Amino acid sequence: MNQSYEIAWASVAENDLKEIIDYIAIDSPANALKIFQKIKKKASSLYTMPERCCIVPELKDQGISQYRELIVPPWRIIFRIAEIKIYVLSVLDSKQNIEDILLKRLIK
Repeated sequence: MNQSYEIAWASVAENDLKEIIDYIAIDSPANALKIFQKIKKKASSLYTMPERCCIVPELKDQGISQYRELIVPPWRIIFRIAEIKIYVLSVLDSKQNIEDILLKRLIK
């Protein structure tokens, strides 16, 4: 039987998502709602088998392997598994310099 995880969103990740949705809503509120629902649904799917997602390559290259990502093109949901919880840490546009952003946020 697969373990079930609780999903918790960090305030930084919630803010990332809000900024994405606010930006899209300027041109299309309806599209913003669809994207919001799509990202939240994908993140909710992490409650089972979060290990199916790959380790963030930019961090893996730095020897950091506890962070994983779920891709919702063009966004990357960055999370960490801790016992029975999934911590959603960031929602980033893949066009950004992910390595710099993550190293600043996650390595403090």
